[in-house]
Amino acid sequence: MLIGELAERAGTSTRALRYYETHGLVRAARSANGYRVYDEAELPVVREIRALLAVGFGLDDIRPFVACLRAGNASGHVCPDSVAVLRRKLAEVDAGIDRLHEVRRELRDQLAHAITHREETCSRLRRTAH
Repeated sequence: MLIGELAERAGTSTRALRYYETHGLVRAARSANGYRVYDEAELPVVREIRALLAVGFGLDDIRPFVACLRAGNASGHVCPDSVAVLRRKLAEVDAGIDRLHEVRRELRDQLAHAITHREETCSRLRRTAH
């Protein structure tokens, strides 16, 4: 299939496909007239790339998933290298969540302090105004 058809079927742009190709994630043959021609097997690869990008994986992280698909697996998630990337990414997400919880606690403390300070100041001003 030509690049436009693959892009349409995968829900992406031809520019993205060329970008994935330059990074070695997608393979294209060339027709006699120089057009990129993609095998049907590239469709699940592109879908996998798009799904992983959508949840925050980088192109280097995606390579093991693509290799897993190219090895004939129905999913790019089942190979040991992919599992290792998933574990690492999950640890990164967990660390980010922990950090966000810390930030939330700090913001709540600052807000509580600001409200208390404001109420004390307003109360003091009302007393001195009388």
